Amino acid sequence: MTSANLFPGVKVILVETSHPGNIGAAARAMKNMGLTELVLVNPLDFPNMKAVFRAASAGDVVRGAQVVETVEEAIADCQLVIGTSARERRIPWPLLSPRECGEKVVTAFEGEQKVGLLFGRESRGLKNEELQQCQFHVNIPTGEAYSSLNLAMAVQVICYEVLQAKHAGNNDSGRSDQEWDLPFADSAAVEYFYDHLEATLIQVGFHDPENPRQLMTRLRRLFNRVRIDRMEVNILRGFLTAINRLGKPGEPHEPQEKG
Repeated sequence: MTSANLFPGVKVILVETSHPGNIGAAARAMKNMGLTELVLVNPLDFPNMKAVFRAASAGDVVRGAQVVETVEEAIADCQLVIGTSARERRIPWPLLSPRECGEKVVTAFEGEQKVGLLFGRESRGLKNEELQQCQFHVNIPTGEAYSSLNLAMAVQVICYEVLQAKHAGNNDSGRSDQEWDLPFADSAAVEYFYDHLEATLIQVGFHDPENPRQLMTRLRRLFNRVRIDRMEVNILRGFLTAINRLGKPGEPHEPQEKG
């Protein structure tokens, strides 16, 4: 972490970037707005000095970037994940404007939560399964004549709104995260819960993985909208374990957390 970081614990996550120059430009946009924690998911060409050159005075952000293989690894410790989405989805997700996104991030930051801001591939954005791991989606409005934003521009807009929300004070009209009695569950714990839930639904015959009918997607949306805390995850998994124990021998039981 550098001294320029106004938001420790708020990560900008770039997924499978294809051009190193875009990494540098995004890093510059971040540092302009006081964010310096950059995570790269499976970048096509990195490390590369083109990223450092394009970053200008934000070369330290590029050099300090964490490189991981999967989105799951990038967001594992995050209690709030917001993904950028440029198009409407078959199943709508809770959607924020850039300003609302900034307010959510600052609320979470002031509540000492770790936050992931997820940006997709230059050519096709985030996949549906990646977006389903987010509590919220954010869409950046554009003019109708030309709606395409490059990666660094999108990062600049969102980071700008985060900084403006900090300067303006917390205007999030929802529940105050600082007043919640327990920390929200991080992404890794929630993903284990979803694995456990799906296995249990299959065990009791309620879910057919060969004909899923969007069941798990809708259940993800339900629980993401609520934002479950650590105790609630433990309660839900305990309930599922009790159901598992009623199953017949040889039927699937609860998934085990990876070491």
